[in-house]
Amino acid sequence: MQKIEHIGIAVKDLEAAEQTYSLIFGAQPYKREAVESEGVITSFLRCGPNKIELLQSTKDDGPIAKFIEKRGEGIHHIAFAVTDIKSEMSRMKSDGFRLLHEEPKKGADNKWICFVHPKSANGVLIELCQERTE
Repeated sequence: MQKIEHIGIAVKDLEAAEQTYSLIFGAQPYKREAVESEGVITSFLRCGPNKIELLQSTKDDGPIAKFIEKRGEGIHHIAFAVTDIKSEMSRMKSDGFRLLHEEPKKGADNKWICFVHPKSANGVLIELCQERTE
């Protein structure tokens, strides 16, 4: 693991959340992107070296909608940058962590991603992220 890549925040209203976090960070979002496979629209903001990803569900039964229904808006996941996602997935699996995917998936912001089940990480959903080069 290299560093915290971003913190994901589940929101009901992406535009309202963008306004709030733009005021907090003093910066506008730099990227908005739909991730069909996850049923979300994402918006990224940067503050110095730190990033947050705002996530709004595009489906009533999507993972973000279910998260908000159960827990309300708030921190959804912490993402960590890795240089070799497949090796990191293998290492974590051999160390007893439960992965939500057997293979990396295409995620937002030009990343390969894999989630680690929160039951394996003290209730925190962990995302592994590797920059896509293709």
